[in-house]
Amino acid sequence: VIRCRAAVAWAVGKPLSVEEVEVAPPKAGEVRIKIVATGICRTDDHVLEGCFPKVVFPVIPGHEGAGIVESVGEGVTSVKPGDKVIPLCLPQCGECSFCLNQESNYCVKSHVSEPQNLLPDKTSRFTCKGKQIHHFLWVSTFAEYTVIPEYTVAKIDAAAPLDKVCLLGCGFPTGYGAAINTAKVKPGSTCAVFGVGGVGLSVVMGCKAAGASRIIAVDINKDKFAKAKELGATDCISPHDFKKPIQEVLTEMTGHGVDYSFEVIGHVDTLTAALASCNMNTGVCVMVGVPASGSVISVDPMLLLSGRTWKGTLLGGWKMRDCIPKLVSSYLEKKFNSDLLITHTLPIAKVNEGFELLRAGKSIRSVLLF
Repeated sequence: VIRCRAAVAWAVGKPLSVEEVEVAPPKAGEVRIKIVATGICRTDDHVLEGCFPKVVFPVIPGHEGAGIVESVGEGVTSVKPGDKVIPLCLPQCGECSFCLNQESNYCVKSHVSEPQNLLPDKTSRFTCKGKQIHHFLWVSTFAEYTVIPEYTVAKIDAAAPLDKVCLLGCGFPTGYGAAINTAKVKPGSTCAVFGVGGVGLSVVMGCKAAGASRIIAVDINKDKFAKAKELGATDCISPHDFKKPIQEVLTEMTGHGVDYSFEVIGHVDTLTAALASCNMNTGVCVMVGVPASGSVISVDPMLLLSGRTWKGTLLGGWKMRDCIPKLVSSYLEKKFNSDLLITHTLPIAKVNEGFELLRAGKSIRSVLLF
């Protein structure tokens, strides 16, 4: 058993508490990882607010980390102690019908099918003050050591800087892949990105990499516009500057609506606005943001009958164990610069400060270091 620090969420709506926790050794098929760095993602904030489905408290959040394998359980062959790895919040068991489908990046072991609050044997590896602490998406990267199933870990290049590539655990691949894999943005096309936080800016980068000629960033926080333009946005607009609905503004700006729209906020009203803002016949709208648990969307069916495509994306469509090591290699080859998304680096003791920066719209990505 290892004793180490972790940021524990004891109850909904309460700040995280940095505690000493006990982390049990890995059982068969499991890997124990020393987390070196972890990003703060909006999804972690949804957990603290109690609006991420199926989470059980007390819990150690965090799902965008990078670290080094400390030990492995019986039967583990894909990684060994000392390997640099990224824990994956979307498993790839390699055996289910989704994993065997080349066009799918889902896995039946995923949280959407089966809660990942306890490890597959329905026990936790975390205890604190004599109480069982739940895992989050199996990864719980706000702990200095974490235990995860082998099929939720990707071995990465030993040269990778862990304090930078931790973003490749969730935010960057989700946004970048939404443009490249899910929408399949074509060269010369027009795109609108609703919400330009860390994931939205990654969408902007993906649209630019795919050759989009016009990328319109939509956000109520104009402080994010300079970074959006630096990363490839050609126009930046705030809905607060117009008296008419933003979908009408976008349609007027582009003639018949954008070719591709991306909703990266997770609000019901912006989801329908994003759908309405794309071309009525060939437009593609991709839902990237995570709506609050229990949200229901009411939509005019004519928006879809006319030919639009409305689709969602999980982690940007990447088969995680297969693709994250390749994305890390692309990062090392400087094919993209996800470092530009990191605005703050904080010690784990300042985790709550990191969340305050996020909620105030003052950070793009804060990285926590152990």
